[in-house]
Order: sequence, then C-alpha cells, then structure tokens
Amino acid sequence: MFQTSKNLDSFLQSESISKPTVSVINTDAENIISDIGTAMRTAGYKEVISPNLETLLKVNISWQHYYPACSTSPWQLDGVIQTLKDDGFENIIPTHNGTVVVDAKEGARNNKHTLVEHKHGLKSVFLEEEEWISFKPSEKMLVLDEIFSDGIHIPKHLMGKNIIHLPTMKTHVFTTITGAMKNAFGGLLNFQRHWTHSVIHETLVDLLRIQKEIHPGIFAVTDGTFAGSGPGPRAMQWHEKNVILASSDQVAIDAVSASMMGFDPMSIDFIRIAHEEGLGCGDLSKINIVGEDIDNVDWGFQRGNTFASQGQKMIYWGPLKPLEKALLRSPITPLAYAASNLYHNEYWLRFIGKQRINKAMQTKWGNLFRKY
Repeated sequence: MFQTSKNLDSFLQSESISKPTVSVINTDAENIISDIGTAMRTAGYKEVISPNLETLLKVNISWQHYYPACSTSPWQLDGVIQTLKDDGFENIIPTHNGTVVVDAKEGARNNKHTLVEHKHGLKSVFLEEEEWISFKPSEKMLVLDEIFSDGIHIPKHLMGKNIIHLPTMKTHVFTTITGAMKNAFGGLLNFQRHWTHSVIHETLVDLLRIQKEIHPGIFAVTDGTFAGSGPGPRAMQWHEKNVILASSDQVAIDAVSASMMGFDPMSIDFIRIAHEEGLGCGDLSKINIVGEDIDNVDWGFQRGNTFASQGQKMIYWGPLKPLEKALLRSPITPLAYAASNLYHNEYWLRFIGKQRINKAMQTKWGNLFRKY
C-alpha cells in the first residue's frame, strides 16, 4: 500500500512547480491495481493526459516469451487501464510493436496483454500493420536524419494522441538501463531501427524530441515489481523489488529508475544528453521524488553481455565497425537475426531461462501472473 514519506499537501505548496515529479510507490500483489492508480495520480498524470483525446498505451514487448521484468506485466497494463477508466477516459488504445526478432502478437498472448485487453473490452493496435508516413521534425536531429537519408518515417497512428509508456525496470546491454525513453524506440522506428544501435543514446534523445512534437501528452508508468539485472533486455536475473514509478518527465523517471538500480543517471549518455538538451531532468537533486524515500536505495544491478551482444558491439564500436553497413544493411543481415533467435530462444531460454521462470512462478508475482 502507498505510504508517503513526505506530507503531500506541504510538498505541493512548498516545492517549485518547475521541478518534475516522479512517484515511487511500494506495492504488493494484493494492492497493485490500486497502487498504480495512486502512483499515476500522485505524479499528476491528469495534468498532462487529456481525457478528450485518444490515449495510447505503449506496451513493451522485449521478447515473445514471458520472462520476469522483460516486458510489460499484465498487472501493469491492467492497473493503468483501470485507472484511466475510473477517471473517465474512454478512448484507450493498447499499442504494440514487433521487431526483427520478436513477434508482437505472440508476445501479447504469452505476456497476457491480450487477456487484459479483452477483459476491458479494448482493441489493440500493432504498429507494423499501420500506415507509416514521412515525418520531418521541426528541430534539428542529432543523428536520425543522417542515418535515414531517405527520410524519417513514423506510424501515422501515433500522431496527435496522448501516449503512456509501460516499461519495466531492467538493465540493457547497449544502454545500461532501459525505461521510458527506450520504450519509444520500437514504436517510432521501423524494422531498420537496428541501423541506429551504434548511436543509440543520441537516437533515444531524437525520439524524445519527436514525441514532444507529435504527442499532446506524454506519461510513463514503470514496473519494478519484478526488476532485471544483467544482460538485458532478455537474458537477465530477475529480482522482486515491489515498486511502481510514474512521471510525466521521461528523463526524470529513467534517472530515478537508474539510481535505484545502482547507476549514476548522468553517467548514462541518453539521460545526460536529454537533460542537457532541455528535454527533461536527469539531475536527481532537481527532481521531486514523492512516495518512498530512495536516498539509500541501491540495488547493485550490473549490466552484462551475451554471446550475441558481444558480437554486436564488435560491429557497432569495435574492430568490425568498418563492416557495419555490409553486415547490417545487406542480404546477409537476416543471418544475424537467426543467430539471435538461436541463442535466446533455443539455448538460453531452454537451458537457463526456464529454470528461472519456474522459480519466479513460486513468488507472489508469479502466482498473480498465473491468475490472469
């Protein structure tokens, strides 16, 4: 249950309104739905998300298989939908995307997103099936306009709608942590998004700038009930951490998430650059953190590598850099996708992941997952 570590009324009166707010709420499996509502309302979501507009729920599917902390949890999606409905929102659209190695529809079924959507009578959208249009940002991009020389293309479906991102708290092999800012990576870029991996931090900053141009309101609810440490977003060790984060500042919520996991937020390039570009706040001293006191929170998470990511880093930043275009933009590129699927789906999941999933199913969150 929510227990504030600050007097909220006093906080609202005394703190500068220019500071972004991040809500950090301790929760449990019995109260998770109502606690998500508390997190959203405490972070002031209704100040930025208008009920008069359609609201997209950008679901994160990092793997088509269920693995704790990897993808949006069913209770995370359920709690956000329930909160919106309780507060009078009617036009709610769960939005998914696939990748070259992840089938989004299979992922929505295995992660029980489809069941939650049916429960609430909502129809979901899969962005790879939508119309993609040419988009010219009004401001200069750091890298995207150079990478996509034929122009930037985004889904028409996203234009003019609110968006609520649903990431999880986990580490990432390329970006140290992944969260609200990274969640736009799948939605706004098409199947050539891997072209940007060598400049992934600058890409995430560009995508946030685009989001601020196309979305009237942006919000995020980050799930840390299960959190992941190690070579994310898939081959991680899960941990029960029992928290929910919420904020309208995508940089700030990622900064708080990074700090709780044990990283200096401003040492992570996409957070630092976005902060310097004025797209949000990555400086913890300038963020109003309400709910739980995180001053002494340090989970000691570590990023890591898989065999697949080590090879990719050699291409993006190592000795194979001169061959990057030949390897990633040629007829042999699908071999890299096949290698990733072989490693993650056939080896890691079978011999390592399934044992960890079975152990997770013995926890209160695993029991809740089975109930959906």
